[in-house]
Amino acid sequence: MENDKTKVIVVDIEKEMKKSYLDYSMAVIVGRALPDVRDGLKPVHRRILYTMFERGLTASKGFRKCADTVGAVLGSYHPHGDAAVYDALVRLAQDFSLRYPLVNGQGNFGSIDGDPPAAYRYTEAKMAKMAEFMLTDIEKETVDFKPNYDDRLQEPEVLPSRFPNLLVNGSTGIAVGMATNIPPHNMREVIDGMDFLIDHPDASVAELMDYIKGPDFPTGGIIMGYSGIRAAYATGRGKITLRGRAEIVEGKNGRSQIIITEIPYMVNKSRLVESIANLVKEKRVEGISGLRDQSNMAGIKIVVELKKDAIPQVILNQLYSYTQLQDTVGVIMLAMCKGEPKVLTLKEMLENYIEFQKDVVTRRTKYDLRKAQERAHILEALHTALDYIDEVIDILRSSKSIAEGKERLMERFGFDDVQASAIVAMRLGQLTGLEREKIEEELAGLMTLIGELEAILGDESLLMQKIKDEANAIREKYGDDRRTEIAAVSGEVDIEDLIPVEQCVLTLTRFGYIKRQPVSTYKAQKRGGRGIAGMTRRDEDFVDELFICSSHDYVLFMTNKGRMYRQKCYQIPEGSRTSKGINIVNLLPLEEGEKVNSMIRVSEFKDDEYLVMVTKHGIVKRTPLSEYQTRRRGGIICISLEDGDELAWVRQTNGHHQLIVATKKGRALRFDENDARPLGRTAHGVKAITLQDGDEVVGMARVREGATLATVTEHGLGRRTDLDQYRLQNRGGKGITNYKVSGQGGDVCGIKVVDEDDDLIIISSNGVIIRMNVSDISIQSRYAQGVRVMRVAEDEKVVTVARAEREEEEDAGEESVDDQQLPVPETESPAAGSESPDTEQA
Repeated sequence: MENDKTKVIVVDIEKEMKKSYLDYSMAVIVGRALPDVRDGLKPVHRRILYTMFERGLTASKGFRKCADTVGAVLGSYHPHGDAAVYDALVRLAQDFSLRYPLVNGQGNFGSIDGDPPAAYRYTEAKMAKMAEFMLTDIEKETVDFKPNYDDRLQEPEVLPSRFPNLLVNGSTGIAVGMATNIPPHNMREVIDGMDFLIDHPDASVAELMDYIKGPDFPTGGIIMGYSGIRAAYATGRGKITLRGRAEIVEGKNGRSQIIITEIPYMVNKSRLVESIANLVKEKRVEGISGLRDQSNMAGIKIVVELKKDAIPQVILNQLYSYTQLQDTVGVIMLAMCKGEPKVLTLKEMLENYIEFQKDVVTRRTKYDLRKAQERAHILEALHTALDYIDEVIDILRSSKSIAEGKERLMERFGFDDVQASAIVAMRLGQLTGLEREKIEEELAGLMTLIGELEAILGDESLLMQKIKDEANAIREKYGDDRRTEIAAVSGEVDIEDLIPVEQCVLTLTRFGYIKRQPVSTYKAQKRGGRGIAGMTRRDEDFVDELFICSSHDYVLFMTNKGRMYRQKCYQIPEGSRTSKGINIVNLLPLEEGEKVNSMIRVSEFKDDEYLVMVTKHGIVKRTPLSEYQTRRRGGIICISLEDGDELAWVRQTNGHHQLIVATKKGRALRFDENDARPLGRTAHGVKAITLQDGDEVVGMARVREGATLATVTEHGLGRRTDLDQYRLQNRGGKGITNYKVSGQGGDVCGIKVVDEDDDLIIISSNGVIIRMNVSDISIQSRYAQGVRVMRVAEDEKVVTVARAEREEEEDAGEESVDDQQLPVPETESPAAGSESPDTEQA
């Protein structure tokens, strides 16, 4: 080794790896992956636009092959693969990628379906008009230049960018150990925000958001809530939930359709359609019968056909949950700032851009001032020469050379070399009087311009106003309306936000058919009317349960076997006035022989509220409502039953109410709910009323001060009775007489505690529904037969009674449903529902 002349340098491998990796990382970060905060461009985009500018491919000129542009960029400034340059050029031309495209393309530049562009030998491109503002005044020394990769040429370090391109068009990029994802914004809003920050340097992010509402994506969509936007603007990082725009429409065949007209930013449309089809194929989403992509040059249109019994809101919610129709946009506002990668807030981005524009306008103004002064300097010499034109001509004629003539002029008039050269170069035509006037006018104009430019340089307020004026000129010419809607959402984003809150009527037939309808379907009629057709039905089927609630409430289904199931009201299919609905076995996992016979509304599960249940055999049980909160689809036990007994009725109470239990044979018992101590969810209960042979419970109601008890019989008779006539008794007794069933009224069908301004909804076994004012029913004693509240045929009977608040309008008279087409029900929504559990079920 002593004779070996090889030079060996010993280095620490760990230090060498660190140094090499850091050098590589910075090269990637600075030279490829991250945009500059000043012009919002990565190096490749900047080089593409500058190359087009150099080669005269402006918006007013003709197109040129992309292969020519790509080759020029590679050869002059960007020593990388041609695919990278062409892909970057294509993105600058895609109106679904950039909010304001910077390249005008001709040919196939790809699609929102993910189709690739044609090869660059087939496509053509030139600068878009917006791109020209990126390079305005670049020749006036507004930005610094640096040598290209082989030191042959000079390229700009940054473009002048007369509008805030980083915010307007956004940027995405992945560097080493960091990434950026800056969403695009509306130009009008961004420039308005910039103007406000110029006038108010101490403005907060909240104040800036009065102008810059949030991202404005080229593909539109709906941003759910402001929390993600505020986080991104205040810290530089945030998550935005972005939904596509979808509309539920009624098809010609009565089936609903979901029409998707906008999709989230950067989502592949064809993959979105494919994912919806896969959900249907895998049966993760049921209720979709067809799927068509009818998009064209006019815009996006994806049609989702729904089955007849499908619930459009639920299907749409599932699409939001399982597909990219709802997507999360992660915002990382990372950009190169003064040579270093930095996560910036909204205010910092605008401040850096404003500072950059101050430098650009200052440098341009200095350049224009210098050029104006240089021209004025020459014009002053020309003006002097014209004043002494004969002497000037004699000096030049007598001189042996141009150099001698210049020197003599400089000695005689005090000109410098530049002025003397200009005089020597004068044409004879400039000696005319007209040319003299032009020189004087130009000189006067230059002196005015010099004064203005010096004023701008000497007064920062004038400089900032110049920046605002030039940006606002672009805003007025190219600004447009916002495409992305921002929907206000409180708290977490919930797919229920798109489902309107409205009062609904739920009906359940004896054979188990359930449907949901707006409560306004049933309008008020005079006492004794025949009503309107409520639903079509199978032979011998009739409405067994009626229930009024909000579309966003929980609906608890209590079955005859003492089990409870839970659903949201909007999850129950909506049906037309005459449809029978769907069978509840398709909605709930009921066991064989199990039947839903009670439904109640619950907004939230509280410890200080109770469910009071009464069975047909007169057993009562009171349990805290909180024990029934569950997500189990299979349901839970709500009461243990004896053989032959069934759960008959359920009420929600707050622990301080009195209850009335009524039986089919006309008995009633009023007792305090605290007589039934709270029991566990699976407990059996205690006796509420002692029943005679053949009797059973037909109703339970909560006593309310100032109200009356409405009793309706199976034969359509009814009356109201003061609650004072029902004295308070101990639980477990036989009760007192409520109605004499031996008369023409028949057995008792149901009871309701009602107010004077309430309505009563009554349903017969053949599906006919009548809604009438409670005030039309007279107040009588417990022993009276009552008045006719509904006409029923001999083979029919009243099966369901429910209470609702008074509608504003009434019919002028009775309506018949005898085999004829009925008028369309009123569409005005009454204030249905109340705090009383009596409105929660039949």
